[in-house]
Amino acid sequence: MRPETIGCPDTPVPMSHASPVRLATAFAVVLALAACSTARVVICRASEDLVVADTLYFGTNKPGGVVSADEWQDFLATGVTPRFPQGITSWRASGQWRSASGALEHEASYVLQLVHADTADTERGLREVMALYRARFAQEAVLRVRLPACISLK
Repeated sequence: MRPETIGCPDTPVPMSHASPVRLATAFAVVLALAACSTARVVICRASEDLVVADTLYFGTNKPGGVVSADEWQDFLATGVTPRFPQGITSWRASGQWRSASGALEHEASYVLQLVHADTADTERGLREVMALYRARFAQEAVLRVRLPACISLK
């Protein structure tokens, strides 16, 4: 049976020979590293519910032109609202991003924010919305930012 060791794997130090300071230091390092790898915990107040806030960024440049305001409204009505009938928020924005070819692209965009429960159905709906937009408007990508949030409607 091998004695328990601390230290780097290639230079183990038997614990029976480790000083209390060395043990405390090793323990502190382990705790610090563990803190870096653990998921962040979001604690909502008693009057709040924990949800997910997804923000999607849709570019408007497409072959032969740009996605018009009417096309965007149709996309929201036919592609988004049926999947998220509880409500959505969208607004126009402008931005830049680096395409797969390496070119810096400047373009108008639309931002869509969805606040929802974290369920398999909402995840599927989000992926469908993103895929539908990419296919309908010949887009290389749709950016998604997913954050935990606490909400209250009181």
